[in-house]
Amino acid sequence: MNLRRLVCSWACLGGALALAQQQSPPLITLEDALSRARQYGGQVQNAELVRRQTQEDTHQARAARLPSVNAFNQFIYTQPNGTPSGVFVANDGVHVYNEQAIIHQELLALARRGEVDRALAAEAVARARTEIAARGLTFTVIQDYYAIVAAMRRTVNLQRSLQEATRFHEITEKQEKGGEVAHADVVRARIDLQSRQRDAAESILAIQKAKIALGVLIFPGFSADFDVVDDLDQVRVLPPMPEAQAAAAESSPDVKAASAGVRQAGFDVKVARYAYVPSLALDFFYGINANEFAARTYYPDEPYRQNLGYAAQATLNIPLWNWGSTRSKVKQAEFRRDQAQLELNLSQRALQSNVAAAYAEAATAQAQLELLKSSFDLASESLRLTLLRYQSGEATALEVVDSQNTLTAARNNNDDGLVRRRVALANLLTLMGTF
Repeated sequence: MNLRRLVCSWACLGGALALAQQQSPPLITLEDALSRARQYGGQVQNAELVRRQTQEDTHQARAARLPSVNAFNQFIYTQPNGTPSGVFVANDGVHVYNEQAIIHQELLALARRGEVDRALAAEAVARARTEIAARGLTFTVIQDYYAIVAAMRRTVNLQRSLQEATRFHEITEKQEKGGEVAHADVVRARIDLQSRQRDAAESILAIQKAKIALGVLIFPGFSADFDVVDDLDQVRVLPPMPEAQAAAAESSPDVKAASAGVRQAGFDVKVARYAYVPSLALDFFYGINANEFAARTYYPDEPYRQNLGYAAQATLNIPLWNWGSTRSKVKQAEFRRDQAQLELNLSQRALQSNVAAAYAEAATAQAQLELLKSSFDLASESLRLTLLRYQSGEATALEVVDSQNTLTAARNNNDDGLVRRRVALANLLTLMGTF
């Protein structure tokens, strides 16, 4: 009986642990957040749909160069007037049946790849814009992720400050009871304690708001029930500036999109110039064009008439005059090409500027960490010494509160410096295409 109870107890404990694990919020790393955002981010999905549409444009452009086959089905009824053709002279009978297979080919299209090349360039632009959307989403996720980490760290710092304020309030009450300090010191310590309590509550709200901002991006439905990994202490080496510039120039989707836009605009000029060249089309018809829906028609005075047959026609269209419309379209395409080249130059210059700014931000944040850590250590020591001086009657309550505020600011500044370094390095690596 005791063994059975023991087994049941272990089973119940295992079930409770499993249920607790199922109900615990998921732990999200930065890599998980980026992967989830790319999967559920509306910006990336929208850009991907545009890219798929351009793929279909390429397919249609290639298909337009190949022969087309259509089935032509037509019945024409003409009002009779006592003649074989009826009222309308163009018809050769009261009843006309057209059942034909038509093959059409624009012969010169086989030598014209402008439309296909233009569609391929547009597809490259859409592909690059998908990368732009993904990269922009990456920047947003990085900011929101470390906003949560910063809020968590600030909450921990405020909890420590709250403990320090509580301790100082207890010291003032004890010394007031012993007649060593005035009641004003207790009041001042209590005011500071209440201020710390309000700040602690606000810090929890800041965590919730930061989680809401990130949760919208990384979950298919709204959710803010998750935790993130604090990786601020992980140190990554800052790459050399030339390496960062080279990697960014090679992987930049903005430059890729602008370059593909230049190619697309160039093909626009080429396609516009096609209007100067004659077009040659070939049509082949096979089927029935008769007054009776039959392969053969029998007449009393002749054996039969063959209705099923074929015909072919070649059409050469030579452009002569259209009041300068073609010339205007060519000039318009050339202007778009010049504009695309200008946008490419601006994209390259903007990329160089962004890389330089991100590198300077990361380098500065890295260089300031030692100073921030030193300030934090000095503020901690200053509070310790000020408390000792207060207990010995050599310092005032205002000095203690000021030391507490200085230490809290030093803690927050140190953690903000870690966040700044991590975000700046992540942004730089994103520009380099390695994050």
